[in-house]
Formats: sequence, structure tokens, C-alpha cells
Amino acid sequence: MWVGGAIGLLVVAGVALTFAPRPGSGSKGAKDKVAPPLEFTPAEVVRPALASLPQLIEFSGPLVAPRTAVVRAKTAGTLLSLKVAEGQRVKAGQPLGEIDLADLQSRVADRAAAVESAQVALVDAERQHAANTGLASQNFISSTALQSSQARLDAARAQLKSAQAQLAMSRVGVREAALVAPIAGIVGKRHVVPGEKVSAEQQLFTVVDLSSLEVAGTVGTHEVSALRPGMTVQVTVEGDAKPHEGRIDRIAPAAEPGTRAIGVVVVLDNRKELLRAGQYAMARVTVADPAQRMVLPATAIGSTAGQDHVWTIENGELLRRAVTTGRRDEANGRVEVLKGLTHDAVVLAARFDNLREGSKAVVTQAVPVASAPASSNLK
Repeated sequence: MWVGGAIGLLVVAGVALTFAPRPGSGSKGAKDKVAPPLEFTPAEVVRPALASLPQLIEFSGPLVAPRTAVVRAKTAGTLLSLKVAEGQRVKAGQPLGEIDLADLQSRVADRAAAVESAQVALVDAERQHAANTGLASQNFISSTALQSSQARLDAARAQLKSAQAQLAMSRVGVREAALVAPIAGIVGKRHVVPGEKVSAEQQLFTVVDLSSLEVAGTVGTHEVSALRPGMTVQVTVEGDAKPHEGRIDRIAPAAEPGTRAIGVVVVLDNRKELLRAGQYAMARVTVADPAQRMVLPATAIGSTAGQDHVWTIENGELLRRAVTTGRRDEANGRVEVLKGLTHDAVVLAARFDNLREGSKAVVTQAVPVASAPASSNLK
């Protein structure tokens, strides 16, 4: 009985194995049915094109007024009055205030008296020397006495010149002590108030000329070789959407220690005084490109772990190619490809999700040569 039951079970198991489906045959068929080749339209693919890419160099910095004058007190004294306020426009030579100059004026009077005394002494020395000359001609005095008379005359003349020079210096001090605007412009800041005691060289006013402004920025050592003095620069100032045209005035001869950046100064015409010193500005310089470069739309370039790549269709399959990129044209959305592609490659012009390398892919029509990015839908 036990032997017959075992034989029956073996027979049933053999029949089941005979009619059971082979592993993998059904799943492969199902997979073939749900994974057709990916189809792309000509607008979704592109070939690399040859084009020139102008280099855009940007740097920023605050606007600076190079013609800024600081009015300082040339003598100690009491500030009697101020005739201008902050923000007021002044002309060159216009009085800004009045300071007590009693000390300087007394010094001028003292030195003027010294000049008069020296003039009297000179007249007396000239009279005595004339008399001694007549006596010497008659041999009434010795030649030594005549020489002494000549020396006294020369000393009197020198004393008069010294007194006159000191008087002129005192008058210059009085003239320079007057508070006048050294340049035409706007009073940027008033540092004192009337009645205040001021000392020599103390700051009193700051006068700013806004007719010409400068943008002081820095560029990298790898970009400065493309810049030259006199190049046109487009300057955008915060709060003003309209760009202003300037020019590069000077470039620093050496890089700053630690930053490896080189200073560049841009001159900006501001005769209408629409801009103000201290505003933040962005300067952009476009450098023409004489070479032809292989370019792709920026939307075709992807990045994974810092490595740029593109998706290509080769022999009916999707392949991901690592590429080395160069210049970028942000305005037109183009990127230079240095390595990793040939000119006849078929590249997906946009980024797609869930792409797998080795997947079947076809293009419905001929592939155009273009470098402009295109919108895409995966079919």
C-alpha cells in the first residue's frame, strides 16, 4: 500500500512539471509589450553647432566721487557763522562761513609795522653810505670804513626783504583761512556748528562733485587679460533699471594679496547728477569672440556629482556622455562643449526624467542643427 501511494505521487508531480510554464517566458513577453522605444520629435533633439560666444565679465562695487574736497580750518579760532547747509549747491570760491581771524590779523599788522621799520632803516643806511662814499673820494675816511658802510646798507636791504616776505606770508595765511568752497559741487556734510571752537586742520565741510563717478571693482586674474582701458562698460545701479554706459579708465598693475583679484576702475559720466555716490553698481563688459566654438543649448547640459553630461541617441539607444564645458552665454542660453562630443552627435535638447542608459530610442523625423533651447515632452 505504501509503495503504491509513493508511485502515484511521483506520477502526479511529473505531469504537473510537464504542463507548467517555463520560467521567464511569460515575463519577457509582458516586458516587451510595456516597454516600447522612446520617441522624440525634432524639436526635442539637436546637433552641436558652431558659433562664437562673447565673453561676459562682471564685477561690482560702490559708486565713488573722485572729486571730493574736504574744507579744513587753517587756523585755530571760533566759528562765527555758517552760510551753507548739507545738500546745498555751491560754486568754486563761494564763502561757506566765517571764522575769527583776530590772531592772524594782528600778526599781519605787526609784520606790516616791521616792514615800515625796515624801510626807514634802509633809507638811513643809504644816506650814510652816500655820505661815506663822498668822504672816501676825498680821502677823509679809510676804505675799510666805506666797506663797513656798504655792508650795513646790504643788511638793511636784506632786512626789508625778510620783513616783506613775512608780511606776505601772513596775508596768505589770512586769505587761506577764509572758508570758501575749493570746487563747485554739493555740500555733502557739515562737521561743525556756529560758535564752536575749531583747531587747525579740523574738518569743517565736505564738498562733492557728482559730475563724474567711478565704479571700483575687482576681477579674477584669469579674466583681466581680456580687459583694456577705454573699453565700453554697461553699468547697472541699484534702484535704476536703465543701464548706464561707462568706460574702463585704469587697471591695477598687480593682484591684491590673499584674494588674487585685480582692481578695475570704470568712469561713469553723471553730468545730470541722476546717480549718487555710495550707490551699489554692477558693471558688465562684453568681450567679442573671434573663434568658432561647438555649442549646445544650456538645457541639454545636466550635472551629476559635479560632472556635466548630455544624453545622446546612438544606434537606436540612449547613452549618457560625460562632457567638458567651457564658456557660457547666459543671455542666449548656450554652452561651449570642449570634450566628449562629436559634431554629428544627436543630443536631447532638454532634460528628461527617468531616463535609463541603453533604452531604445528613435527620432520621428530628421534632426535639425540648432543651438537654441527647446521645450520638450517625453512620449
